[in-house]
Amino acid sequence: MIVRMSKIEIVGPKGLLEDVLSLLKALGIFQIEPATLGFIEKGCEEHVRSFLPEERALSEMIFFENLRARIGELLLYLPSVEVRISYIEPLPIIETVSKTIQKHIGICKDLYLRRDNLTKEVNELSRYTIFLSTLSTLIESAKETPDLDFVGLTIKEPAMVGRLRDLLSRLTDFRFELLTETAEDGTLVGLITIEKDFSEKVKRSLTDERIPELSFPQSISNLTFSEKCAYVRKRVLDLNAEIASITRELERFSRRWLPIYNRVKEWLDEKLSLLKTSASVFETRMCFFINGWIASRNMEPLRGRLTEAFKGRVTLEEKGMHEEDLERVPIILKNPAYFQPFELLVKLLPLPKYTSYDPTPFIGIFFPIFFGMILGDAGYGVLLLALSLIMMRRWKRRCDLRDGCKILSVASLYTIFFGILYGEYFGELGNELLGIEPLFMDRRTAIIPILLFSLSVGVMHVTLGLFLGFLSAMRQKIRKEAAFKLLSIVVIFCVVILIVSLFKPFPWLVTRPLIIGILILTPLLLFTGGLLAPLELLKSIGNIVSYARIMAIGLASVLLAYVANRMAGMMGDVVVGIIAAVLLHIINIVLGVFSPTIHSMRLHYVEFFSKFVEHGGRRFEPFKKGN
Repeated sequence: MIVRMSKIEIVGPKGLLEDVLSLLKALGIFQIEPATLGFIEKGCEEHVRSFLPEERALSEMIFFENLRARIGELLLYLPSVEVRISYIEPLPIIETVSKTIQKHIGICKDLYLRRDNLTKEVNELSRYTIFLSTLSTLIESAKETPDLDFVGLTIKEPAMVGRLRDLLSRLTDFRFELLTETAEDGTLVGLITIEKDFSEKVKRSLTDERIPELSFPQSISNLTFSEKCAYVRKRVLDLNAEIASITRELERFSRRWLPIYNRVKEWLDEKLSLLKTSASVFETRMCFFINGWIASRNMEPLRGRLTEAFKGRVTLEEKGMHEEDLERVPIILKNPAYFQPFELLVKLLPLPKYTSYDPTPFIGIFFPIFFGMILGDAGYGVLLLALSLIMMRRWKRRCDLRDGCKILSVASLYTIFFGILYGEYFGELGNELLGIEPLFMDRRTAIIPILLFSLSVGVMHVTLGLFLGFLSAMRQKIRKEAAFKLLSIVVIFCVVILIVSLFKPFPWLVTRPLIIGILILTPLLLFTGGLLAPLELLKSIGNIVSYARIMAIGLASVLLAYVANRMAGMMGDVVVGIIAAVLLHIINIVLGVFSPTIHSMRLHYVEFFSKFVEHGGRRFEPFKKGN
């Protein structure tokens, strides 16, 4: 349901403004309205103006914003570590913090940048480590002499090894050695041992063949291959040790100073929030005025807290709600425990207006019913119920997932209920193994009765939506729209009875008045709904026909379960047949979750809600901590 809201004004001496705002923020139940429309009486505007902070307050705000920005910069350079909570009072040390923070920023920034540069160097050298660790045994087994050179490379495809050997044989007259090894990441690496006279020629040919040679940094280009490998290993170890040392130093700094800076930052956030919120406050020469919205149930408790805190110097007055206010009233949705999870489905749509209805209870009632009517298999329902309870327990701290599981559990219960009515237990297995007969009808054979049943549900659902639209229009005193909704209901019932008479003839004395009634009501529809009224009526009838999807999608699920069971008996191998049947049933269950969900939501969003829900509401955003 949409919570009843009150429009209120809080008035008090200007010297108490900051204390009042602090109390309102701590309570978190009041939304401040920055506009004056509907709050300040006509003729009084010239005496009321937006709150103007003193020059001292403005300079204070600039100082606080600058200090907060510098604390934010410092936090960028500090590692994330667990620190104690500081209960120090920030105001007395603000000046000290302002003087020391620039020095701390310089120290931490230098350490951070040093570590960043060292990390980049490690990342640059680390691309050699996999290669070197793979070739370590090859390097150790190869004897390095002044006349020999080593060339390391990566080989993209194993098929290139043969081509590479042919190339080396031709270039060196078979005076080479090629050793290969597969690295941990699956890359094939190789080590070529050749005479130094052939070194440059081989390297140029490798480049021409696009076989990448392992290139080391220029600073160690004069070292031998083994010396290069040893240098890279040692340098990486040294760099990691230095990075660890810098990290420890930053962590020590964080544990010492971060609690103080966190506490000061929280205080600054609070202070700046209050100073910025004061821009939404209005004042006269002596008083301040805070206008806004509150849930009616919270108005008297707030009045009591203001009286208790300020000894009657600050007053709360409820203002009269005008027609133009109805477009601006913020919306709070509050539903009983059963319906609350279904707000998850309502959140997918814009909020309803304050003068409209909360669609949550209606989707909470009809969504699981439609889901159960479509899936309608007691065996599937039991599995989905067990799955939803397991997931609900696992995700109990994740609100949206938990609510989704609650919706699934309710829908599963209706699936079990309709499965018993249809006599479906994993398709027709219940009937074949246990002889369980349908209590209502067998969907595989009673296609027309199920279709008529689905359309009957559509008539009920759509006309309920029109009736709610009628009530909403009456409440808003829009009489023509109310008359159009009511006439549409009457015409739809007349049309339904006439259609039924085609299958089961009624006496002429019954059908004739219905035809005459429709002919008389049609001009009235044009008068109340305008020229598009016939199209709106046809749209409503089309909406009713759309409920045939309940029969069609449910029948597809039944037939897929039937195919799964038949396949188990046609495989010739019991084990293979059972596996095939289980897989098909799993596919059917997955489809049986998504298809009923999507189509049940569509029946609500398009066919039902369009008849009575007015969207465009504004979310209630109270002034509270964290704003």
